[in-house]
Amino acid sequence: MRAYYFDNLPGDQRLPHDYIPSRPASEEVLSKLGVKTWHIPVDGHEPKVDEVARTQGYKNRDTINVSKAGLGDAYETKIKGFFEEHMHEDEEIRYILDGSGFFDVRETPTDVWVRVAMDPGDLLVLPAGIYHRFTLDEKNHIKALRLFKDEPKWIPYNRSVETDANPYRKDYLQSIGVGA
Repeated sequence: MRAYYFDNLPGDQRLPHDYIPSRPASEEVLSKLGVKTWHIPVDGHEPKVDEVARTQGYKNRDTINVSKAGLGDAYETKIKGFFEEHMHEDEEIRYILDGSGFFDVRETPTDVWVRVAMDPGDLLVLPAGIYHRFTLDEKNHIKALRLFKDEPKWIPYNRSVETDANPYRKDYLQSIGVGA
């Protein structure tokens, strides 16, 4: 896993969009945003992922295959939807089994993007209320284990005046020391 500041240049969202020279975002930056990370090698990952799930209170899981083959006719619509800036009222937890992609998270209060490059063995937890988006990289494939505290659900709330006032967003901002 590698985190760095997104260059905001126009072009294919699947490209790295890294500054030259790169502007890394440290583990401390991610931690201040409430983002948790682990690297657990895929070979023999089950006991270690189970331990993270147990300690974090994740009770359910499923697997998603984000690719043309995995999503069929819904592929283009899903990819566009994943890249819309949004938040969730639940944590978003992903463990990468195969393939690769990028999660972009909004650094607050600067409102700049931090890009997190995800590869097999990377586990990422985004807190409820954080603005983020996802895209595949040029390989156009990722297979991920999704973990959930309760029943599996994935409801995005696209960024707007309404989501800025969402109680989960406000709780998130308070948890990172921004706002009232």
